[in-house]
Amino acid sequence: MDLKFEKVSFHENEILFGRDSTPFITAVEFDGGNAVEIFYRKNNRVTSKKEVFKPFVLLEETIYLDGWDGTYEAKRLKGDAYYKYLVLLESWADLQLLLKYFKKRTGATPASLSAPFFYLNDPVHQYLLISGQTLFKGMLFEDLSRLQLDIETYCAEGYEFSNPYRDEDRITLISLSDSSGWEHVISGREHGEKEMLEVMVEQINLRDPDVIEGHNIFNFDLVYIEARARRYKVPLTIGRNKQAIKSHSSRLNIAERTISYKKFEVYGRHIVDTYLLAQMYDVTARNLESYGLKNVARHFNVASSDRTYIDPDKLSWYYDNKPDELIKYGLDDVRETRAISEILSQSFYYQTRMFPYSFQNAIIRGNATKINSLFIREYVNSGHSIPRTPQTREYSGGYTDMFLQGVISRVLYCDVQSLYPSIMLTFKYFPKVDELNIFHSLLSDLKDFRLKAKEMVLTAKTKSEKMYFDALQSTFKVLINSFYGYLGFAYGHFSDFEEANRVTAKGREIIKSMIEWLEDNDCKVIEIDTDGIYFVPPGSVKKKKDEEEIINELSSTLPEGIKLELAGRYKAMFSYKIKNYVLLDYDDKILIKGSGLRSRGLELFQRRFMEEMFLYLLKGEGGKMDALLDKYEKELVGHKWDKKMFIKKETLKESLAIYSEKVSKKKRSGAAAYELALKSERKYQPGDQISYYVIGDKSRVRVFDNCKLASQWDREEPDENVEYYKKKLNTLYEKFKPFF
Repeated sequence: MDLKFEKVSFHENEILFGRDSTPFITAVEFDGGNAVEIFYRKNNRVTSKKEVFKPFVLLEETIYLDGWDGTYEAKRLKGDAYYKYLVLLESWADLQLLLKYFKKRTGATPASLSAPFFYLNDPVHQYLLISGQTLFKGMLFEDLSRLQLDIETYCAEGYEFSNPYRDEDRITLISLSDSSGWEHVISGREHGEKEMLEVMVEQINLRDPDVIEGHNIFNFDLVYIEARARRYKVPLTIGRNKQAIKSHSSRLNIAERTISYKKFEVYGRHIVDTYLLAQMYDVTARNLESYGLKNVARHFNVASSDRTYIDPDKLSWYYDNKPDELIKYGLDDVRETRAISEILSQSFYYQTRMFPYSFQNAIIRGNATKINSLFIREYVNSGHSIPRTPQTREYSGGYTDMFLQGVISRVLYCDVQSLYPSIMLTFKYFPKVDELNIFHSLLSDLKDFRLKAKEMVLTAKTKSEKMYFDALQSTFKVLINSFYGYLGFAYGHFSDFEEANRVTAKGREIIKSMIEWLEDNDCKVIEIDTDGIYFVPPGSVKKKKDEEEIINELSSTLPEGIKLELAGRYKAMFSYKIKNYVLLDYDDKILIKGSGLRSRGLELFQRRFMEEMFLYLLKGEGGKMDALLDKYEKELVGHKWDKKMFIKKETLKESLAIYSEKVSKKKRSGAAAYELALKSERKYQPGDQISYYVIGDKSRVRVFDNCKLASQWDREEPDENVEYYKKKLNTLYEKFKPFF
């Protein structure tokens, strides 16, 4: 299958895939000295070999090497870009000594954008970049051995969430599976916790996976396992060559969110967290209610019809009373993790064949950073000098606007296919410092490759082939759409803020010309979202083919190379604010877009009330709103709801002592979760989760003074603050009442 696609030539593109075509590489690891160990998987057999590795640093002038007595080789690069010399060292230790020397001599740190030297701080990245090798060439996704890991834990009475540093808490179940269909459970009913960990280490090494997968594996499973292993002095030697697992604190940016997590690294293997993959997917999809495993599995329709569900609060009870049910639950967790990873990680797998990164790092690195590495790789391999990062400049963004507010029927959505990339290719807006013309070459080839991959999705004969080509076209699409972002990337050596500004200006010009044409042809424009327009077609347009004809006519007015497509048809749309709207499709399903309408900070009863309200609104049944509000209020007053409808869950980010000090010094306001932790006789620690609800009988209360732990709620004697929650309902009702 892979060879079939190679006939359409994209694997021969050395700028995209690297100049070294060595196949079957599954991992590259730095040995700590002057070599890397390269692991291969072929015919389901794993082998490895060591290669000498000479790290490098890019340098403006060799004068900065004067006085340094280490061994090095300085190569003059072609051209007159800022970094004119490639300096090769004998070992990573020598590189670190040289960097200290540079800092002493120039006063600049390696992180400084103005430093006369530049280096990459990951030895594996350096090796892959300078060698031209990438992982997984000649392999399919299904050739990888992928192992799934999930643990269940005991939680001491009175707490909500198990904590690995608490004496009473422990691991009760370790569930393992892999991509061959093998499954194994390690139960605390049969083994002590120390023995459970030892068996887990043994099983992972026996299965010898290339990838270890888990849902929230970074911030929960491995954190917990590491802490309990330390308690029992169990070496977590789950890396190849019996190497111990390593960890350090890290941060990851996903859209507007910064996620702190503990990054684990396993020698010779990669760790994939499907919890992070789900959040990355939702940046564009925006349709996941939560990122929990069960919800994500249901969203992708991979949850088995006989899936075992257990309330998280009851996991300890099931361990004590129904351990067999807990085992079923754990196995379902790893099965769903495997299925979700097959859907969400394949695009990153194919990116790893292109970029000089490990699979694990190809997932967490930003797209602009990865594109920058392609430029540096090709320039270094071409022996060409490399520019420094440009002075950051402000540049204008895309065009967004809203023309109509309220409920609108019969809505079409037209989308300019890859607007910014198309503008760059059509009008030749490329970085001026790119002397090798890589930007243009890569962008043009990627666009062609995506079209070919999409064609092959349609002609694929098997499900496996279809998934393969679909993952490829998705990968190419992500990269294509990232090239504009690279133009304005502050850390890009080939970024160009002036060209980025020209791209957005041309984009605004094109979108405004489309608006003008639509209005001249009796269409009503509702909202503009950078590269797409929601609008109502003329009343004379009744059939789908007529709708498509309008799009074709509009497309014909655009510059050559800029193409339009009909990207959505909706029965109705509720236009609320810019980038905040609700769509009703022809199957009567609603899609809510925008943080103003989908805030995860809302309690469950608010989210459900809004969903029902929007459905009535879009179906033209505004007369049912009063009855809907009345129904919710009666249920609330009659204490008909389970606590999950109104509880809030928060994670303690700092110690109680630090919180108390900040409040006393008025550096922060009081918070319910912390106040409840302070009043409790339990020893709460950072990382513990606390669920609570509001009590009292007045609509206006200070929440941190009027709250209880969710575990204290009693169905027989409910004491939630009815007036407080009723006010929240009425606030939502009044907020949207003008649109009924």
